[in-house]
Amino acid sequence: MALNCYFNIKKMKKDKYEEESINLAKAIDISIDVIKKFPPKGWDEKTCQHVINVRLESKQNVLNPFPEYRNLKSLKYEVEGIFTRFQEGHGVEVEEFWKEIKVQNLPYTRENKMVKILRRKKINNIHEYNFVIDVIVPYQQEGLIDKEEVSLLNNLISEFEDRQKK
Repeated sequence: MALNCYFNIKKMKKDKYEEESINLAKAIDISIDVIKKFPPKGWDEKTCQHVINVRLESKQNVLNPFPEYRNLKSLKYEVEGIFTRFQEGHGVEVEEFWKEIKVQNLPYTRENKMVKILRRKKINNIHEYNFVIDVIVPYQQEGLIDKEEVSLLNNLISEFEDRQKK
């Protein structure tokens, strides 16, 4: 009886992995299609093709992982790799990506890190710090944040850097 119970638990985990990997593979396909249709500003054909090749490799790893990587923790790393550009970036390709994710009813949502940081009035970790450093200028140029928010973010950057020095 215990062996049978263990088998069912293993099967449930496999099914969950399989379900999540199929969803991620669909998201990878969407990211590739979006890059082909709406190449990001500043990307030449060689850059686009390189990113597409990396995503195809990720898709292969997700759908046919080595046994030791067939788990949800490993899958999370692939999710982060695929979604970082679409969570932190901006532009037509980012908007189109999220539209298609919604159309295909995939279980992913866009996280607005900037809103969270601005509400909290604190940069919590190095990932948020790097995010703010990377997007502050483009967000200001695109009108996603105003002068007051830029000023607040610059103060938050300084506060974070001061905390890191201690």
